[in-house]
Amino acid sequence: MTSAPPASTETAPAPNLGLRGERGPVLIAVMASVALVALDATVIATAVPSVVKDLGGFDQFPWLFSIYLLTQAVSVPIYGKLADQFGRKPMMLFGIGVFLLGSVLCGSAWSLGSLIAFRAVQGLGAGAVQPIAMTIIGDLYSVAERAKITGYVAGVWGASSVIGPSLGGLLTEYTSWRWIFWINIPVAVLAAWLLVKHFAERTEPTPRTVDYLGATLVAGGFGLLILGLLEGGVAWDWSSGASVAVLGAGVLLLVAAGFVERRAAEPVLPGWVFTDRVLIGANLAALTVGALLFAFSSYVPTYVQTVIGTGPLVAGLALAALTVGWPVAATYSGRIYLAIGFRATALIGTAFTLAGTLLAAWLLGPSANVWQVAGAMVVVGFGLGLVNSPLIVALQSAVGWTRRGVATGTNMFARSIGSALGVAVFGAVANTTLAHGTDRAHVATASQHVYTGLIVVAVLMIVAVLLVPRKVPAAE
Repeated sequence: MTSAPPASTETAPAPNLGLRGERGPVLIAVMASVALVALDATVIATAVPSVVKDLGGFDQFPWLFSIYLLTQAVSVPIYGKLADQFGRKPMMLFGIGVFLLGSVLCGSAWSLGSLIAFRAVQGLGAGAVQPIAMTIIGDLYSVAERAKITGYVAGVWGASSVIGPSLGGLLTEYTSWRWIFWINIPVAVLAAWLLVKHFAERTEPTPRTVDYLGATLVAGGFGLLILGLLEGGVAWDWSSGASVAVLGAGVLLLVAAGFVERRAAEPVLPGWVFTDRVLIGANLAALTVGALLFAFSSYVPTYVQTVIGTGPLVAGLALAALTVGWPVAATYSGRIYLAIGFRATALIGTAFTLAGTLLAAWLLGPSANVWQVAGAMVVVGFGLGLVNSPLIVALQSAVGWTRRGVATGTNMFARSIGSALGVAVFGAVANTTLAHGTDRAHVATASQHVYTGLIVVAVLMIVAVLLVPRKVPAAE
């Protein structure tokens, strides 16, 4: 038995979507929105010295990154639910509008504190764009078409993430750091205009009861947990009172959210998310994808610069090999999963991912070269593309239109949680070694420990994919 969908779903778009001939402009709008979100996660990296020189507050600058990722992550499942209730179009436009407002405010910031606050606004907008973009693709395109389209989007996301620091440096050097935010304005306006003009969405009547209490508890609980994971061992010791208080409060809020969600008419995180085998396997796999992405993105550039002795540009290009393999695999995964099924395709991806992590642990020692790093990253990226895209298509196929936003949102949220866990676990692994020194030898050893730990994550990914049933029922 395979998980290939029935023939009727392979060519027909979902019935709740607008005009088929309008898909091109809508896809451009989706890709432009995804590019903005991915760019702004990294674009400020090279502008930090200029920002601090202008606004002061050097000790606070890490929050420019973490607050954006934090508000983005905690809002993702909420937007997914609202997209199912009110439609993709209004929520996507709302997200673009909030992101645009945040960008304008960031470019006008008068202190580092205000810039951090406005980055939080940007993150709240990004939290809508990320899941709803993929949900729109799930609505617009058939099962057979989605792999190619998600490959395009993955390519835009990967390229934007890599280009971000270089673009930030270029704009900062030749204009002002403020332009790294103001440049978002024309792109966001174009994306919104294309959606307004070309996205003729027909939504089904659904209850409009908004679960305000559940949304607040879910966002607060997960926000505190992610904050604790991001800042533990950095802003405070893991055993400190601050760490215990933040993580403990997060757990208590989530427990309260569990009781509230069981009674809510339209819960933000409904119970079926935690009982459907397709979603359970896909979301656990997304956790491991997030952890792998974070670890490699964080430690490969440092390893290449410190151990191999290259500059930042070469280090970035070595890591970029990961984002080359991903969209290539995602683009061609459709042909594979239509022939052998979603789970079998994802298992092939896990084999490549495990092989890439083994290569990293084996090859990337004190005497490695840049080409070996790039080779390992291509293999890992190819594997992740064969895991991520089929599983997203599988979970979107397993639910109807009225549940697709929640299903897609929880999957992307799971990946964010995986990234936060990666911060905590692999940060602790590396810091144990780097506490004895940050010279070339210690960085090489710390990197080896991280790469070895990632082998365990790759094995856990295989276990997660095996939880997905061989035959995925098609709900559309």
